[in-house]
Amino acid sequence: MQKKSNYLILSFLSAILLSAGWILHLSIFIFFAFVPLLQLEDGLSKQLDLPKRKLKLFGYSYLTFLIWNIATTWWVSLASFGGACAAFIFNSLFMSIVFVFFSNLKNRINHPMAIWLFIPLWIGYEFLHTIWDLSWSWLILGNVFAFNTNWIQWFEFTGTSGGTLWALFVNILIFTILKKNPSLKINSKPILKIAASIIVPILISYLIYSVRPRLSNPQDKLHTVVVQPNIDPYNAKFVMDFEMQFAKFLNLIKGKVTDKTDYLVLPETFIIGQGMDEGYINENETLQWFRDSLIKKFPKLKIVVGADSYRFFTNKDVISSTARPYQEPGVYYDSYNTALQIDANTVQLYHKSKLVPGVERMPFPWLLKPLEGLAIEMGGTFGSLGTQNERSVFTDTLSATNIAPIICYESVYSDFVTEYVRKGANIIFIITNDGWWGNTPGHVQHLNYAKLRAIENRLQIARSANTGISCFINEFGEISEATNYWQEAVIVKDLYKNNHHTFFSKFGDLLAYSCTVISILLIFLAIILKFKK
Repeated sequence: MQKKSNYLILSFLSAILLSAGWILHLSIFIFFAFVPLLQLEDGLSKQLDLPKRKLKLFGYSYLTFLIWNIATTWWVSLASFGGACAAFIFNSLFMSIVFVFFSNLKNRINHPMAIWLFIPLWIGYEFLHTIWDLSWSWLILGNVFAFNTNWIQWFEFTGTSGGTLWALFVNILIFTILKKNPSLKINSKPILKIAASIIVPILISYLIYSVRPRLSNPQDKLHTVVVQPNIDPYNAKFVMDFEMQFAKFLNLIKGKVTDKTDYLVLPETFIIGQGMDEGYINENETLQWFRDSLIKKFPKLKIVVGADSYRFFTNKDVISSTARPYQEPGVYYDSYNTALQIDANTVQLYHKSKLVPGVERMPFPWLLKPLEGLAIEMGGTFGSLGTQNERSVFTDTLSATNIAPIICYESVYSDFVTEYVRKGANIIFIITNDGWWGNTPGHVQHLNYAKLRAIENRLQIARSANTGISCFINEFGEISEATNYWQEAVIVKDLYKNNHHTFFSKFGDLLAYSCTVISILLIFLAIILKFKK
């Protein structure tokens, strides 16, 4: 019988190994991170007469996941302390519930192979956690491979869920081998099995990297300029007069935008505080500034930029759950975190639709609408933001270009981003404002997650971040022209479109879908076994 101190050591060890992958940017730790926790669960499961055994397992696992959440995402507290605390508490709770459920199911089935059910249960949990109002996908296990993208070029088939599958498979393999063989030699067959389970997928990745041709068709070339204006979101962005910001921006790009420039990319909520009514978007004064100062001089130029916008509704319209009453009776409006594409003749809009729970949107607005004033939007306004049901792409028929306008937090969602591609996107622009977190690991993690989206869809990316890091990312997840954090910068590069979809782009996260179905079936199985004599 193991002592309480031993269980605490195992709990802390798993937490340290889970956190190390993100903190040290070394994905290798993820292959061993669950082994101590599985040993802890196995030890408690053998003590059938131990009082409150399940509650103790929940407590130890909750400690593991809480330490992991805080150690890797503590920087969220700089943007919203209350939101961060809620994220730490609830994400750790959800993870612990999944782990304890797995333990109960495994013990009821009472078969050595039942331990492998942990894989579909965890992947199913990860996917479900991306599609509801309390969504938080930052710590999906497969995301840790963003720091070693040469290992996971096969994500173009599986998406990030494939990384989770790989990590959990190796962990369970190590645990089962150690359980059967307490003393192993370095050259024994079990050790070779473990080594092969790690090395073979890496070799496959390098093979894909070496044989897949790079995008280089001259007809698909887009001359792209990305701006990093570096306006402090706390002390300047929402206080400084926008006309001054605009003048600063024009001075920054002087000599960078030319007749050859196809796209100019500016960050999230660059246009702020100008009262952008979408019902009169073409008459908006700020958009005329862009046209008069740039597009008249460079007629083929398209500008992709973030803005705050709003739309009015009346009682005759379908009022959304996030709409707020206006000062006139019977009139409502929705505020949006918007991306726009401005050219000589048209303005195209997309509304950010993956919102940060508790920060940009109050979860379950149909239930918690009276509390929505507590949601603090990262653009300076209060209350829940509006969204749109489907993804939109920004099109240019002359160059056959379809831009995926991904706004900030949306770039963390693997399956969500493929919806742009299935709408015809052949290149990705990410516009973001990571200055809320300061110079912490947050903006670095966010940058690296974008590399996964490039590999999954084999699309090149232009990334404009208000305070950095702005860069270009090729279809292999390789970063170029990266700016320094918290510095003004303008970067220029020729990017290439890609109209050939990957397996993942075409069919979505099939692995996650199937694991979700399996998880639901396992829940029913657990209910049946609970009542079966």
